[in-house]
Amino acid sequence: MDGRNLELGELLTAAESAPPGESVGVIAHDLRKRFGADRVSFLFVDLMEQRLLRLTAPTDGDLEDAEEPIDLQGTVYDTVLRSQCQHVDADDEGGRRVISPVSNRGDCIGLLEVTLRYADDSVLGQINDAAHALAYIIVTDRRFTDLYHAGRRTTRTSLAAEIQHQLLPSASCCEAPQFTLAAGLVPADDIGGDTYDYTLDRDTLYLSITDAMGHDTESALLATLVTGALRGARRTGCDALRQAHRAHEALLSHSRGLATGQLLCIRLDTGTCELVNAGHPWPLRLRAGASEAEEVPLVVNLPFGVAAPTSYQLQELQLHPGDRLVLLTDGMQERGAAAVDLASLVSETRDLHPREAVRMLTTTVLEACRGNLNDDATVIVLDWHGTEGSAR
Repeated sequence: MDGRNLELGELLTAAESAPPGESVGVIAHDLRKRFGADRVSFLFVDLMEQRLLRLTAPTDGDLEDAEEPIDLQGTVYDTVLRSQCQHVDADDEGGRRVISPVSNRGDCIGLLEVTLRYADDSVLGQINDAAHALAYIIVTDRRFTDLYHAGRRTTRTSLAAEIQHQLLPSASCCEAPQFTLAAGLVPADDIGGDTYDYTLDRDTLYLSITDAMGHDTESALLATLVTGALRGARRTGCDALRQAHRAHEALLSHSRGLATGQLLCIRLDTGTCELVNAGHPWPLRLRAGASEAEEVPLVVNLPFGVAAPTSYQLQELQLHPGDRLVLLTDGMQERGAAAVDLASLVSETRDLHPREAVRMLTTTVLEACRGNLNDDATVIVLDWHGTEGSAR
């Protein structure tokens, strides 16, 4: 084991020994001990990915109270988050400021900022290692503390928004050899009941995007039923068709209303996708080498919860290496958002990482609606690289 691996092992051991929520202090102590770092901070990305909140570890190891939020747009922090590349510049006192992304499998958790007197390539590499370790530490520790959840809230959260947020996966982005996916949800002024979900097992990627009827807590509670039914079915080995029936039965049993959705099961070894479309907008697909994104025409079944004889059809879609598949809710298309040519925008952003493509799509829709959405706007961008071992 080389020196860097040994230091990383000691760092993880120290983090596990510390109380949850003191991860930044552990990292700060390690960087001061090894490199004489003057200041070590962790910067959270807020839920809307528009601002950062800084936690600083002073020399005594305790975390200082969070400082005022930092507007993200146009800053060096924004550049590091977008590029996922370390940034180094001079600080005000003639030392070096190093900003490293804190990310896990493509999910941007935040940034590690370190100021120190000297930094060569070896030091910069070890700071990157520390940032990577911090990502894993935070992913583990946030199961036991609300510190990292609270740090992402820079505005007051309504009950409906809290329910909706808890229904979403803890990571909005995932990278794997076969695919990269990212998702984004911009809530309406009055929460509109959108959710998305994904999970990965050894041979299948499961995706869902749903839109519950209504607004505020009523739609959030309806979305809870749909998401719970889908997850329960998925975790007992149900395919997309049986998941759809479980969601439909859950809404009928509790007389809660209606929800649209798309459920996808993608085989990782072949790229074959089985899906159900329950009254949901068609997805967009951009093939490798194609100049335009196009709608994928699917058979549209009734939404979940319709009190009428209802059957769902299992459809098949074949993904090819280089495909970009975009799933969306009707909030991406309605009223003010209708002015946005989503197909053209998908084509224009084809070279962006799915995480950045999601950001561009949702930001453009929000701007078209002048910052006030009448319905939640949700999008999932999936890049299919091919079977394991294929060139990305």
